[in-house]
Amino acid sequence: MLNLKTSLTLAVAATTLAVAAPAIAQDTGATIGFIGGFTGPIESLTPPIFAGAELVVKQVNEQGGILGGELTLISADGACDATAAAAAADKVINTDNVTAVVGALCTGETIGAFNGSGLSGNVVFISPASSAPALTTLEDNDLVYRTTPSDALQGVKLAELLLAKGVQDIAITYVNNDYGKGFADALSAAYTAGGGTVAANIAHEEGKADYRAELGNLVASQNLVILAYANASGNTILRQAVESGNFTLYVGGDGMVGDDLLTGIDAAAVEGLIATRAGAPEGEATTTYVDLATAAGIEANATYAPQAYDAAFLLALAIEKNGSASRDGLSAALREVASAPGEKILPGEWTKAVELIKAGTDIDYEGAGGALDFDEVGDVDGIIVELAVEGGAFVEKGLIQ
Repeated sequence: MLNLKTSLTLAVAATTLAVAAPAIAQDTGATIGFIGGFTGPIESLTPPIFAGAELVVKQVNEQGGILGGELTLISADGACDATAAAAAADKVINTDNVTAVVGALCTGETIGAFNGSGLSGNVVFISPASSAPALTTLEDNDLVYRTTPSDALQGVKLAELLLAKGVQDIAITYVNNDYGKGFADALSAAYTAGGGTVAANIAHEEGKADYRAELGNLVASQNLVILAYANASGNTILRQAVESGNFTLYVGGDGMVGDDLLTGIDAAAVEGLIATRAGAPEGEATTTYVDLATAAGIEANATYAPQAYDAAFLLALAIEKNGSASRDGLSAALREVASAPGEKILPGEWTKAVELIKAGTDIDYEGAGGALDFDEVGDVDGIIVELAVEGGAFVEKGLIQ
């Protein structure tokens, strides 16, 4: 999911979950950052993602803390924008001296933040939501990871889903950025290879009030795929497409899965809208996370909330494994705690993990989003699930096989 290129210059807002202390200088404890789009086109998606990371901090501190002290989380607004994200990264990395970063969320936001201060600062980033294929080829000195699968997979799975449903032709419009183009390219290639017809494939720019001209170029198919964001062009295009009466089936990717997508739209007109996003396999780790999140009063299965939980938990484990709040050696420690061999660590099992680390025992974190064995470029395998709009809300329908 997620990347937006805008011309906005936004102030970076920061909040703290505990009293911040410079991560490099502190004798005990550690500080991590969170960069995400608290404003901008994914502002409705960001709070539950941040809540996933906050839950980890709460659990770590309730179970004895990290490195003999408190784990602190500092957030900054990247606005789903490369320029704003660079400013946010400069603050949390160079002023707040975080050890590592959960984020960012939009792909362009992550790339802007990392290239702005992350690379020079030797800072590990784990994004829970940046899914564009562009992140795979980022020159990052083994510092950038993600806990969500690439849209190279999501595009293929969406194509397979549509073909399995008997949808033989589609028109695609995508937001003109790394996320939109990468997703559209993967979907188009897989859909065509599977025998489907892409009747139109058109980029659109973010921030417009009227997309009727673009919609006029998409009427070669009645099946409209919108790869954009719920708070922004996704909502506007969907609303104007419904008003036009030219389409009968609507389809979206993960960036569209948010309650704000349906604002101002007759729910009956989009009943059955199909969408996809990253999911989690059935199993003890996923069930454990859902129980913990539900007990904490957060939306366990909100889009990218499980992946944010995993990103924060992995960073905490890696810092504890590394033995200090230093940034040096953290990426190697991260790979060690995320992969076999090792004793399984489930969500919430912080005390167990610390005891094993102190005993010199290898651990292998199995996360809320499934196994997280990073490949050589920091990507993970994953699964994609189907959702549908039913009765005016998104309902998860199951794994796309």
